[in-house]
Amino acid sequence: MCTLILAWRVFDDAPVAVAANRDEAIDRPSSPPHAWDGRPPVVAPQDERAGGTWIGHNASGVLVGVSNRWSDRSTAGERSRGLLVADLLGSESADAAVEATRAAVEAHDYDGFNLLVADAEAAYLLEWGGEFETTRLEPGVHVLMNAGFDHRFRTLDARPEAADGQARAAAWILDELDPAPLETADEWLDRAVDVLADHEHGVCVHGDGYGTQSSSLIALASDGTATFSYADGPPCRTAFETVEGQS
Repeated sequence: MCTLILAWRVFDDAPVAVAANRDEAIDRPSSPPHAWDGRPPVVAPQDERAGGTWIGHNASGVLVGVSNRWSDRSTAGERSRGLLVADLLGSESADAAVEATRAAVEAHDYDGFNLLVADAEAAYLLEWGGEFETTRLEPGVHVLMNAGFDHRFRTLDARPEAADGQARAAAWILDELDPAPLETADEWLDRAVDVLADHEHGVCVHGDGYGTQSSSLIALASDGTATFSYADGPPCRTAFETVEGQS
């Protein structure tokens, strides 16, 4: 996934709200979000090649999402990052997910990743590129992409133009999705659909054999309920449908 937009403790009705695009190889098979067996119960799409996922939430109100991490420093990964996300969705809290990630990178080799973990009490950016970095987030809207986060983007020798483009796109997203007075989480997520479908700033990607393959809208409400809407294709031409089987 290349774009994760988190509104954390912005809306009274939903302390965690996320809009996200997954960019992936066109021929990589996946299945739409569904309930997974586990404690706590999980709702997430599934990567059918490696068996993990890139985004999801659980019945404890924990959300986890991942993107690749672009870096000039290479890391060798023997274990799928999607399996790590699936593991973390077994956490009872965002704090517990942080500690589980720390243990995971000590026990296994992973390619570089950026992770967002959030619940109603805490939200974190977790970065792995040979070293493990943790940033606790403040309430507000945050944008995560491959090359950086919010206004903190890396200068990369390997792909400088792409990294600069992501930094500009993140700034545009933060401006576009600045919450309006009295706006609800659902209203904000409705506006996020147009942002996820944007081509001018490169949020919705169409390339040769690669591009935006799906989009997710998730709101974890203050009363413990959750809503997950999913576009099983590029959001510029694919309608979002509500995922069934959620409380």
